[in-house]
Amino acid sequence: MKMFLDFLPIVLFFAVYHFSGDILLATLVLIPATLLQVAFMWWRYRRVEKMQLVTLVLVVVMGGATVLFHNAAFIQWKPTVVNWLFAFAFLVAPLFGGKTLVERMMGKAITLPAATWRRLNLAWALFFIVLGAINVYVFKTYDEATWVNFKLFGMLGLTLLFVIGQGLYLARHMSRDTLHQNDHQKDDV
Repeated sequence: MKMFLDFLPIVLFFAVYHFSGDILLATLVLIPATLLQVAFMWWRYRRVEKMQLVTLVLVVVMGGATVLFHNAAFIQWKPTVVNWLFAFAFLVAPLFGGKTLVERMMGKAITLPAATWRRLNLAWALFFIVLGAINVYVFKTYDEATWVNFKLFGMLGLTLLFVIGQGLYLARHMSRDTLHQNDHQKDDV
């Protein structure tokens, strides 16, 4: 349910754009859809993730500017701004509390050495920087329809590939760490 809600505003944006060919109309749908998404999450779970709030603010501000100025560039820049803000958060998180952002999100589920957490955290930061740059390249190089397709399918596909790569990286380190932990447990017996 939550995953469906996370993607609903962008799916609506995509559908409206493809049926109308009008990015302003699609943006006019995106803004209230995102507002309703966040309101529903608050009503249902009594909390809203920071990522959702950042996205909401940027959709309202940049989507509003797109509609107000009749200029698609504002909404096209939004994914880049979001991704670069996430990259910044991954890079500065260790300065506040010592733990990386990845460790804060996944540390209760898995145990990894500090160096592995740092590498994962840096990988996420670099991924977000590159994804933001690719977004700029696509909307400056290709037509609007290509950018809309990239926004939904390209960014989602790249993110899934990155997550799969992260999973393979974690599996490699977890199996080694698990074997190492099991050796220590045998020594303690």
